[in-house]
Amino acid sequence: MPPQGPGPYGAPPQGWVSPPTGGYPLGSGPYGGQPWYPGAPVGWYPPGHGLDPNDPLVTPPGAGLGGWFERCTAAVRRGWRLLVPIMLLTQVLPAAVLSVLSLGADPSARWAGPPGADPTAGLPDTFALDLVSLLAVLIGGTLVVGLVQSIGWAAGSWVIARQAAGESVDLGSALRYGLRRALGLWGWTLLISVIMGLGFCFCVLPGIYLAFALSMAGPVYLFERENPIGRSFRMFHDRLGLVLGRVALVAVAVIIGTVIPGTLESVGSVPFGTDPFGAPGTAVGVVVVIGIAALLALPAHLAQLVGLLVTYAEQRAHEAPVNSARLAAELR
Repeated sequence: MPPQGPGPYGAPPQGWVSPPTGGYPLGSGPYGGQPWYPGAPVGWYPPGHGLDPNDPLVTPPGAGLGGWFERCTAAVRRGWRLLVPIMLLTQVLPAAVLSVLSLGADPSARWAGPPGADPTAGLPDTFALDLVSLLAVLIGGTLVVGLVQSIGWAAGSWVIARQAAGESVDLGSALRYGLRRALGLWGWTLLISVIMGLGFCFCVLPGIYLAFALSMAGPVYLFERENPIGRSFRMFHDRLGLVLGRVALVAVAVIIGTVIPGTLESVGSVPFGTDPFGAPGTAVGVVVVIGIAALLALPAHLAQLVGLLVTYAEQRAHEAPVNSARLAAELR
């Protein structure tokens, strides 16, 4: 219905509503118009722009930290029945196994010698072999664990995106998708780890900067399939404050969620001595401690997966209209 002339002083003409629902050309009037996107108020979207302020995964521009956090918690509520077993199988269990293997390969107890041994004695004859064995376990185990973790990151992203789009999900299909995409994601993760490691070698701050700037590389690879490093850098610098704030919150959650279990593992392993695998009783005890510590780190894995994925979806919304259905369709 067209407007019916001016209303009372200070009121809009009859027929106009606020916010607009269409019919008023953008930029018309004596003073022109203001761009609707991305600076429009929360909940005020131009007709047909393709943004849904109630999208369960994509935080619309202007929704702020509250909108981002709401979508993070909603993703966990929707998907915890699948995300928890995925994280247990691909994050918690591999980390616990690697800790057990590393402890078993640790030769420090043998190097120390029996009580009362001469501390000035030279290195043991098996020093070189023991060191090579320990490095092989640490490096080889870390590589294998990284590959298994990549399965979990891909599978978890698939579950979150499809659930937000209202599509059916199950554990088997999620893990099959994770297996299909794990090798590529693992390769990019290795490259990113090397880049970050070089940054930390030069100084701590460059390493921290690279960790933040490359935080979107994993989701970029899964959803866009190309140039994850360059795209992650561009997303980070295009909206520096926003991405920095979101990723910093995720980093704090991950640090707290891993430091506390790590400390408990270190303290809980002390009563079992320097060679806990020397006797069955101490071996069982230390394995139980490691398993509990790994399980306590589960919330940190969930926070990293969900927080980074929701942050990525928000950045996509700042670049162009996007919704959960489109993101889910991109995971192929």
